[in-house]
Amino acid sequence: MYHVKGLSHQEVMTSRVAHGSNQISTVETETFWDKLIDNFKDPMIVILTVALVIVTLLALLGFAEWYEGIGIAAAVVLAALVATISEFKNEQTFQKLQEEASRIRVNVFRDNSVSVISIDDIVVGDMILLQPGDKIPADGSLIQGKVKVSQAALTGEPEARTKIPGAADTANLEDPHAVFRGTIIEDGEAVMEVQQVGDKTHLGKLAEGLKTDERPGPLRVKLAHLADRIALFGYIAAPLIAVVFMFKAIYLDNGGEAAAMAAYIANWHKLIYDLAIALILAVIIIVVAVPEGLPMMIAVVLAQNMRKLLKSNVLVRQLLGVETSGSLNLLFTDKTGTITKGQMETVGFLAVADEETGTAMIQYNSCEELPRKNAHLLDVSLRENTSCVVNCNANKESERIVGGNSTDRALLKFVRADIKECQYEEKSFEQVDELLFNSSRKFSAVRLQEKDGQRMTYLKGAPERILNKSSSFYNSQGNLTALLASKKEAIFKEIDSKGDKGFRLIGLALTEEDIPESLDDIEDHLCLLGFAMIRDDLRLDSAVTIKELHSAGIQVVMITGDRKGTAEAIAKDAGLISSAEDIILTSEEMTNISDEKLKGILPRLRVVARCFPSDKSRLVKIAQEMGMVVGMTGDGVNDSPALSAADIGFGLGSGTEVAKEASDIVVLDDNIRSIASAVHYGRTIYRSIQKFITFQLTVSVSAISITFLGPFLGFELPLTMIQLLWVNLIMDSLAALAFSGEPPLPEYMEEKPKKRDEKIITSSMWQSILFNGFFTTAICVSFLKADSIRGLFATEEIFMTAFFGVFVFLSNFNKFNVRVEGLNLFDHLAANKGFLKVVSMIFIIQVIITYIGGEVFRTVSLGIQDWFWVVVFSVGIIPFDLARKYLFSKHKKTV
Repeated sequence: MYHVKGLSHQEVMTSRVAHGSNQISTVETETFWDKLIDNFKDPMIVILTVALVIVTLLALLGFAEWYEGIGIAAAVVLAALVATISEFKNEQTFQKLQEEASRIRVNVFRDNSVSVISIDDIVVGDMILLQPGDKIPADGSLIQGKVKVSQAALTGEPEARTKIPGAADTANLEDPHAVFRGTIIEDGEAVMEVQQVGDKTHLGKLAEGLKTDERPGPLRVKLAHLADRIALFGYIAAPLIAVVFMFKAIYLDNGGEAAAMAAYIANWHKLIYDLAIALILAVIIIVVAVPEGLPMMIAVVLAQNMRKLLKSNVLVRQLLGVETSGSLNLLFTDKTGTITKGQMETVGFLAVADEETGTAMIQYNSCEELPRKNAHLLDVSLRENTSCVVNCNANKESERIVGGNSTDRALLKFVRADIKECQYEEKSFEQVDELLFNSSRKFSAVRLQEKDGQRMTYLKGAPERILNKSSSFYNSQGNLTALLASKKEAIFKEIDSKGDKGFRLIGLALTEEDIPESLDDIEDHLCLLGFAMIRDDLRLDSAVTIKELHSAGIQVVMITGDRKGTAEAIAKDAGLISSAEDIILTSEEMTNISDEKLKGILPRLRVVARCFPSDKSRLVKIAQEMGMVVGMTGDGVNDSPALSAADIGFGLGSGTEVAKEASDIVVLDDNIRSIASAVHYGRTIYRSIQKFITFQLTVSVSAISITFLGPFLGFELPLTMIQLLWVNLIMDSLAALAFSGEPPLPEYMEEKPKKRDEKIITSSMWQSILFNGFFTTAICVSFLKADSIRGLFATEEIFMTAFFGVFVFLSNFNKFNVRVEGLNLFDHLAANKGFLKVVSMIFIIQVIITYIGGEVFRTVSLGIQDWFWVVVFSVGIIPFDLARKYLFSKHKKTV
């Protein structure tokens, strides 16, 4: 136990004024204007700009209309602005939410007790409690304890360095007494005194220390590949359309007569103008074809869902995590706090019964029931052999036991360390040595010297290992008694019985020997004190969540440090074990199995008991070799290799900072329900992007087809350059906003995970794209060529304005088709209010353009009857697609 007073409130205020805050200045991020300028550096924008200059020069010379250049420029600027605003706003939102949710909390000694404060509130002179897994919050020196520190974040060295108390030179990274911000405590426990804060720390001086590398997830790889293929299509189509345009201008418009064609070519002003129009048209076709809205779509979807995920206690650290979660098909999950509540309670203490009682063990339900001497030894053992700090005088009950893990806190509450009136005399002992618990050792120990000079080592760990090393026990009178082999056998049976009922047992013992590095190194004559019984009830929604994950095609394997019997009891209650074919392995059993044999067992594996961190890494490696997309949870220092190796690392909110750093997603409440939410949102994002792609490619197919066929139908430009740019804005930027807010539907969790090599465009998507794309083309061609349709409109100008409206309305109505796979177009429509806003806005803007667009958009005012026919011809895509779904889709029965 540490006896550190710490700074007073006034001293904290004085230090903050004198030395500044512990906040590190943020690295300058790309500004709005930087992003806008970058968007204008896009090759297609550059080509458009060159073409724009040509058109402007021709307009100045009187060979082109003035508004064509202005209209193109306005459309390009508007598209770039919408993309930039959306991208910038959503990136800012994402970063802000991430920073707020991932802020580190620190245990600091102040006013003679330990408080939990934000890392930003630390000041020079503060005394900080450092424990395994902590990220050191400032630069300073050790004043008590001993730790092993990984300084890889600053030096790149993989080997941890031992740090001991002493006068430190914080300018020297090699100093054995100095510790530095951003480095990680791997082992040991200590108290540091802060000497440098904020930008004055080594980390504060290194901008690189604040940057994180982001791996591209499988979804982004698929999208990048898709974008390249679509762009290739655009690059092929664009010159063909330019050639067709010039073929019409040179050959068709001149009736194929050589003299007329020669005269046309001789009129070089007209020829250059038409070549410029052909060039611009080709570039606009590329703009329409290339899905430049995809990156913005991802940014918008992730930013919007980031806030929703935070409400579900999921913090996305790496976008890779949420992108990949839709493909997850194997989840290795911790038990404590994830499947169980994590609210550990010590419900009793098992002591060895005296021979004459006729039973192996006797259970005490409170510390007060134990014999006086045994109660005293238990009190000393639990209070001194712990990584927690006890503040008996703290006013807040939550701050009376600080630090440590949930097991230690539960044990301390059993000996009433959390009550303000506790009478324990901390200064009765002097700590000589200490060995903290970690998942590799499976035990912890402390060596104490009493006032009379006697030294004793108190051990705490796995019950079977403690019992195996015990040769005596404390009887009901507090006297040492020999522990016979027959008694040991009966105790083992009692331990197994308690474990099978779901209790977790912790063995406690004493010895006069020094602290061993391993329990294997100690002689078999420990003095057994007994076994603490800890209960951690199953979360109420764990069984339902695991069933949901199973329905989603995700195999769930529980990994735990508990005994096999305890793990099996929890696994049965949680629904992980439901048949005789389900397999439970212990770490020891797994060690004796080859990788090839383990691959055969893995599909039926449900529980790994007494699991070591190295087992986690091995399981991840083997599962990935089998082609699985693997998720791994972890909370300890030694879990970081497995978290990093997994396709998705789920760090637990109650865990160490090093585990969180190694993870892609942090589950703030440790709950498996939150992991399921991450999977659900990952699948939702994947589906939202699929909807966007379906809509976008449908518009691309129809727009390119109509533009290509136009000259052969006698129309120079069925859709003008400016109209095509407006269509591009509809299908890219605005469509991204429309589909980004799609809700997570229950049916998404009934689908199988996406395979690594699965194409993002499915056969049903291609069916929708081609059917609706060519239906739109057919409607538009019929509209342009049928004399009966042309007769519905008073003038040619009204007719072409109506055609423009029909094409835009067709695309906008098709959003309703794309949004759902079933026949009910109103299904969950209210859950995506942004969709209705965007669709309504496009309809409204199209009407406004019709009346004020004039020569720029080639529009004139339409009457009520004209609008009636526009709606009639365009809304037809809805019954057409419903018929397609009914005839071909697996959702034909959906209503």
